[in-house]
Amino acid sequence: MKIYKIISFFLFFIIVSYSQDTVKIMAYNILNYEITDTSRHPYYRTVLFNSNPDILVVEEIISQNAMNYFMDGVLNPIGIGTFSAGTFINGYDSDNAIFFKSSKFTFLSNTPIHTELRDINEFKVVHVATGDTLRLYAVHLKANNTTADQQQRAREVDSLRKVTNALPLNSNFIVLGDFNFYSSTEPAYIKLLQVIPANEGYFFDMLNMPGVWNNPAYSVYHTQSSRVRAFGGGSTGGMDDRFDLILYSKAVNEQSGITVIPQSLTPYGNDGNHFNDSINRPPNAVVSQAVANALHYASDHLPVYALFKFESPIGIQSISSGIPEKYLLKQNYPNPFNPVTNIEFQIPNSGKVNLVVFDILGNLIETIVNDDLKSGFYKVSFDASLLSSGTYFYRISSGRYRDTKKMILIK
Repeated sequence: MKIYKIISFFLFFIIVSYSQDTVKIMAYNILNYEITDTSRHPYYRTVLFNSNPDILVVEEIISQNAMNYFMDGVLNPIGIGTFSAGTFINGYDSDNAIFFKSSKFTFLSNTPIHTELRDINEFKVVHVATGDTLRLYAVHLKANNTTADQQQRAREVDSLRKVTNALPLNSNFIVLGDFNFYSSTEPAYIKLLQVIPANEGYFFDMLNMPGVWNNPAYSVYHTQSSRVRAFGGGSTGGMDDRFDLILYSKAVNEQSGITVIPQSLTPYGNDGNHFNDSINRPPNAVVSQAVANALHYASDHLPVYALFKFESPIGIQSISSGIPEKYLLKQNYPNPFNPVTNIEFQIPNSGKVNLVVFDILGNLIETIVNDDLKSGFYKVSFDASLLSSGTYFYRISSGRYRDTKKMILIK
C-alpha cells in the first residue's frame, strides 16, 4: 500500500509539473537605421551581445533591406542564437521591426494599425515550447510636448485601443516601443491604462511613477537621451526622460501561461546616476565601460526590457486555440481501455480546474489535474497500469461546474 502511494504521488508530480521558459523581450529605438551606415554596427553588437534578448522590437528602421542588414550584420554574428525577422511592412515615415530567436518562437503575422503619423504594428508570435500565442504592439508615437502633440498621441492610442478592446477575453498581448510620454497625466498614457467594462483591452504598467517623469527621483527609469552632445543625429540633453515602455494585458498580469515577472522592467545600462548626463560618463555601476560607450554611440535611446514566463502543465495538451462557449467533460476514449485512455474537457473561463479519478466505492485513486488553466479545450491522458480491471469514475470541477463520467478498465 505504501509503494502504491509513492508511485501515485510520483505520477501526480509528473502530470502537474510545469514546462517553463523565461523570455527577455526588449524594445529599442535604433535611431534612423539605414544600410548605408555600418559605423554603429560594433556598438549595436556590444549592446545586444551583453543584453541577450529573446525578442527584439526596434523602432526607426527605414526599409526591408535595412531590417535584413541589421539581422545579418548585427544580430546573427554575435553568437547568442539564430535570429529570424518578422514580415516587414513599409509604412509612412520610419517603421518598426521584430527579431526573435527561432529556437524559441515562430512568426505568424504583422498587421499594421494605421495612424495619422506612423503605423502601429501588431506582431503575432507563437512560443515553440508551450504553443502560446503572444501579440506585441510596436509603437513609435508622435514626439514633442505641445498640447497638439499630446492630443495626437492620444488619437494614436485610440487606434490601438480599438484593436485591443476587440480581442477575446484572456488574450496575451503587450505594447512596447517609443511612446514619447512626459508624465503620468499624459492623455495617451491614461487611455492605455483605462479600464473599460466588458473588454480587457487595457494595459498595466509595472512602475508607479506619478507626476512629471523628467525628475531626478525617477532617474533609474529614464531611457533618453544617452548623450549630451550632438553627433550622428538624435537628441541630446542627457538621461532625463522615460520615453520607452513595455506594458502588458490583464491576462499577462494575472494568469498562468504567459506571465510577467514582477520588477523585471529594466532600462538597460541605466544605473540611476546619470541624470542630465551621458550614459558613458565613468563610472557606470551596472554595465562595463565598453557597454556604456556602445549605448552612447549606438542610439540616443537606451533599450528597455522585461522578463516574461511561458509555462504550461506537462501532460495537459491544449487542442484548440478557440474559447469554448460552455463547460464540458467528454467521455473518455477508448472506453473500455487498457491501460491508457484520453479525457477531453473544455472550460470557457480561466480558473482552477480539478480532475480526479475514484473507484466504485468512492475512494480517490488519482488527481490528474489540480491547477489554474486558461479558458480553452484540453486533453489529458490517464494511465491505469497500476490498477485492477473494473469500473472507475472521473470527476471535473471548475468554478460552479461539476460533472462525473464512468470508464471501464479491462486487462
